Amino acid sequence: MSDQGKLPVSAFIIAQDEEDRIGRAVESVRGWVTEVIVVDSGSKDRTRVIAAELGAHVVENPWPGYGPQKRFAEDLCPRNWLFNLDADEEVTEALVREIRALFRDGEPAMDGYRVRIPDVYPHETEPRRWGFGHSQIRLYDRRKGRFSESTVHDVVELSPAARVAWLKSPMKHHSHRSIASSVEKMNRYSDAQVADMRQRGRKIVTWRLLFEFPLAFMKAYIFRRSFLRGWWGLVISINYAYSRHLRLAKAYQAELIDGARRRGEAGGQEF
Repeated sequence: MSDQGKLPVSAFIIAQDEEDRIGRAVESVRGWVTEVIVVDSGSKDRTRVIAAELGAHVVENPWPGYGPQKRFAEDLCPRNWLFNLDADEEVTEALVREIRALFRDGEPAMDGYRVRIPDVYPHETEPRRWGFGHSQIRLYDRRKGRFSESTVHDVVELSPAARVAWLKSPMKHHSHRSIASSVEKMNRYSDAQVADMRQRGRKIVTWRLLFEFPLAFMKAYIFRRSFLRGWWGLVISINYAYSRHLRLAKAYQAELIDGARRRGEAGGQEF
């Protein structure tokens, strides 16, 4: 990144065991923000060392969940304007130019800016044209809102009167290391989702077990345009559908165990 002066923005990243990706994330922001904050939740690799060598301020904090960890990171940032990216993301040159333009005459006109974050797979160097990408508020005025407290949904919640605009340039999302790592991630994340559902007293509608997989596959393959990636699009659509099914299956299993426990307690049996 070319250094044309630092913007009055704090960038923050949460990380754990990201030594293969944290450098790319930090390098994509360190040239234009005033400081980079990395909150590490117990990495066993060189994540903290790499981030510190690149000039980031590294703080350790045990993992409390996605929303609480990002709120912890927000509280470490000294600026009013914050930029969030994950350890597997990368800010593009085009997006930096667009953000710089927002601060050209002072503070940006809006209170938050939404960014499109398309996936870039290991065999790709750039996002696929017309490919699907999540969009999230990543640049925002902390005086108008902050990340939610949800342990599984890390989204910025701005005040009702806040003004939000879209940025045209994307970030890159290098979320997929391998199929094996993706399976491990969906297993961990589905556990967290089920725990969150149970904490909030949510129960699944059982008939969804029949339709969740095929509908999720269609969502990924057709509506998220994975078909544009050919056979690889078929692979990632099936994996996405399985991740959606896994969440429901685990929630259903937990409900079955709860029911068996209640029956056992009513009958005076140990379970």
